[in-house]
Amino acid sequence: MDPSPDVPLPFRIVALMQERNRLLAYPLEQMASDIWSTRFRCTACGACCTREVNSHIFLLDHDVSVVRTLDPHAYEPAPDPEFCDQNGMLYVSGYALRMKNDTHGSCWFLENGKCRIYDQRFSVCHIYPHMLRRSAGTPGHVTWRQFARKNEHGRCDPALPFEECLVLAREVKEYENAFLTQQISFLETIYEYFTLNNLRHDPEVYKQTAQRYLYGEPVDISVFHAGELELFTRGTVPKDS
Repeated sequence: MDPSPDVPLPFRIVALMQERNRLLAYPLEQMASDIWSTRFRCTACGACCTREVNSHIFLLDHDVSVVRTLDPHAYEPAPDPEFCDQNGMLYVSGYALRMKNDTHGSCWFLENGKCRIYDQRFSVCHIYPHMLRRSAGTPGHVTWRQFARKNEHGRCDPALPFEECLVLAREVKEYENAFLTQQISFLETIYEYFTLNNLRHDPEVYKQTAQRYLYGEPVDISVFHAGELELFTRGTVPKDS
């Protein structure tokens, strides 16, 4: 989706910093209590590993390091690049796992409904479906939604220990903090890179290039990874893999 050109990058950066501050201030015990109240237990149904539940599986920087050792063909730029300069280069904030073109749009590592790399699964796979997403509430007050797609998967485990929920709550906050930090760093890098190279986001060129990207045509994409922008050409293995 074409990013809003009306919101200056510095304002977007500040907004994300404020959201990260709210995340860090969110009481760990309250989050653990919310998780414990659901008594959710994963049944390894594999539903969250498909496009039927998740449009994509975003990879944090350290996840990319892992997936590169497992299979260099298993990842690609995350969908919906955020920017496009006047020369037609797309820019996106990170990588995502590649999804198969099967009926369900399965994760690259899902076979017969089971994860092939379960012991090495990625950050978001550890915490899902417990997520922290800001929800609009009373003006001036921010609430958080802890559970994704409640009652659509898993089972209720009455014996779920609260200590396990505390561990999970900590992992959720760590993931969300890392995700927001990566988004902030990406916007800061884009702001500096565009300024130094006399580039600008071009909505018309974005629409044209995004269409080509959507239809699977070869498109050059600058992907933000480990503090740098690295070139990825659609349909190829990343340069440093």
